[in-house]
Amino acid sequence: MKSFIVLALLTLTAGAARAQDAPLKVGDPAPDFALRYATKDSVAGDSLKLSSLTGKGNVVLAFYPADWSGGCTKEVCTLRDNFTGLAAVKAEVVGLSGDYVFSHYEWAKFHSLPFRLASDHDHAVARRYGSFNPANGYNKRTVFVVDRQGKIAYADLAYSTRDAVSFDKLKAALDGMK
Repeated sequence: MKSFIVLALLTLTAGAARAQDAPLKVGDPAPDFALRYATKDSVAGDSLKLSSLTGKGNVVLAFYPADWSGGCTKEVCTLRDNFTGLAAVKAEVVGLSGDYVFSHYEWAKFHSLPFRLASDHDHAVARRYGSFNPANGYNKRTVFVVDRQGKIAYADLAYSTRDAVSFDKLKAALDGMK
């Protein structure tokens, strides 16, 4: 009987973890978070709360695997190079990875990134957004747009840096949300 109860508990726990890791869909409320962050100028002393950004414009949440890697550098530099256009459509960018804020600070400074990089070191936020890959221990490259009402307005669960297709889809979605 004890082994049945343990097996049932393990099954329930695994099911809850899968549900928690399920990707969000357009229309779902965006889970709030509070994470330490860095900019090209400093490591912030406070936490960035998603709820403090909603209501002002759209928020682009760009989950990525790791600072200093080739694909991630290409992704954030594309966002940097198009930052003025994103700001014109009232979009604020937040990058999220499991790296520490000190790595974020150095990386943002090196590439002169004009947006915040949030440190989700235990990947709790990535898990809530279905953006964590437990097989390799890194975030998946995903992008979400949270609208002014705090809901997921756009989701790209397979964001790619190989070409401009993923970024162009993101930009078109933001243009449609003006």
